[in-house]
Amino acid sequence: MSDKSTHRFYGHGIPGVKSEDLGGKLIVMEGADGSGRSTQIAQLVDWLETGGRPTVQVGLKRSTLVSEELQKAQEGNVLSRTTLGLFYATDFADQLENIILPALKAGFIVLADRYIYTLMARDMVRGMEEGWLKNLYGIAPIPDAVFYLSVTPEELVQRNLSKNATLDYWESGMDLGFSREVFDSFLKYQAAMSDAFRQLQKTYKFDIVDANRSVNVVNKDLRKKISLLLNNE
Repeated sequence: MSDKSTHRFYGHGIPGVKSEDLGGKLIVMEGADGSGRSTQIAQLVDWLETGGRPTVQVGLKRSTLVSEELQKAQEGNVLSRTTLGLFYATDFADQLENIILPALKAGFIVLADRYIYTLMARDMVRGMEEGWLKNLYGIAPIPDAVFYLSVTPEELVQRNLSKNATLDYWESGMDLGFSREVFDSFLKYQAAMSDAFRQLQKTYKFDIVDANRSVNVVNKDLRKKISLLLNNE
């Protein structure tokens, strides 16, 4: 008979953490900047908590341990691919230990604004091996649901420019040398990220959601899927 706890983590998990102690639900929202993740999560939190479901939110660069240092390092635009990847892995591990696992043990719904898949996709686009990344993130609990908000690169450009009037250096993949022109680099990088996500989807089987649609239509779709998950408890 297989060890039940191995089914709750992607790999070796966390020593001393038993799957039967994790009574909450982990729901992940993936997608590029401009895909609508934050908007959808905010609406889902209101909906869940109004329905009596306590929630906790996590996301990238929110660790009190390294988030400030990571932000400063990124502003210099000089991080190597390995250093950048390990910075994000540390950020994730700290939130896992101090926020995600305690919340799941307490029976909360944890809503993650991106998860290990974004981190893996970014590193894969930068040439790092998928097998090494799977081992690195073997500590990650398997989510109860993962929704990837898929938006075309052209639509992402318009959304990011309308929101920020500029394109982010890292989200444009300027460190990769796709193009010296940020607009062109953004399109090529986001296309490469989309390909990486589709490769990961074959392994992790997350739900691809068409987020080119309106916010309300997407949210209605997500609520329906999450309701099915919660009703099957």
